[in-house]
Amino acid sequence: MEFKHYSVLLDETIEQLNIRPDGIYVDGTLGGAGHSYQICKRLSDKGRLIGIDQDADAIKAAGERLSEFKDRVTIVRSNYSNMKNVVNELGIDKVDGIVLDLGVSSFQLDTPERGFTYRSEDAPLDMRMDDRSAVTAKDIVNGYTEADLYRIIRDYGEDKFAKNIAKHIVAARKEAVIETTGQLNEIIKASIPQKVRATGGHPSKRTYQAIRIELNHELDVLKDNLDDMIDLLNPGGRICIITFHSLEDRIVKSNFRKNENPCTCPSNFPVCVCGKKSKGRVITKKPILPSEKELGENSRSKSAKLRVFEKIDV
Repeated sequence: MEFKHYSVLLDETIEQLNIRPDGIYVDGTLGGAGHSYQICKRLSDKGRLIGIDQDADAIKAAGERLSEFKDRVTIVRSNYSNMKNVVNELGIDKVDGIVLDLGVSSFQLDTPERGFTYRSEDAPLDMRMDDRSAVTAKDIVNGYTEADLYRIIRDYGEDKFAKNIAKHIVAARKEAVIETTGQLNEIIKASIPQKVRATGGHPSKRTYQAIRIELNHELDVLKDNLDDMIDLLNPGGRICIITFHSLEDRIVKSNFRKNENPCTCPSNFPVCVCGKKSKGRVITKKPILPSEKELGENSRSKSAKLRVFEKIDV
């Protein structure tokens, strides 16, 4: 299958990485290797790129795209939550830059049988980023209680009709197992008032986002591993993270602020006594957003935000 190689906020991310030709860089969400390709172009024979992805299709596509760089590139099938172990097993203690482009990739969306897109009627309810996992979106849709469906659609989808959508899903699956994206789309459509459907974009968008996040544990993986990734950086190294919705962005923003100023002493203390030291500085006080040109070329970039943190010597 031919995959698109478009990456959101590509030029901005590459600029913010401050790439050194002899540096070591990690792309923790390799995808179609858009960011990795541009990093490799800027590396000398002494530089190195480590690409990590849990998706077998991504590994294959990225391997083909990066083949011209040969010994400069190491690709590992894993989740970026294992980044520290992956790097250490390659005999590397520290790296000079890390890129994460979160959420679902363009080629996952462009492959209907993966079940990520609500724009396909006949796709199976899958949504696994790693097809080695036994649980699929179908299991969540048909197996979660109404209360749990409501919780994830409300919290991860931020959909104000979450309660009604959960109720309709449970009612529909009593009649027959919900197997396809088309079936789920019709259920969600019936849960949302017609006047809202006319102006609010695709009615399934938020529910699909919620199910995907729950299935792949996306927010927990992000929250639980940011500190380790920052610790993995050399002094002067940067981590660049592209998010696509407010929940991800909030986690990144909060973590970067904490690592810049971890002090927990009361504000009226004359000196810090908690002993917590800053790990670096937030480069992006406000997130970097896509340009008008990029917005016109790629609708996926609409909600993208790039935040950058730079490690200091501690």
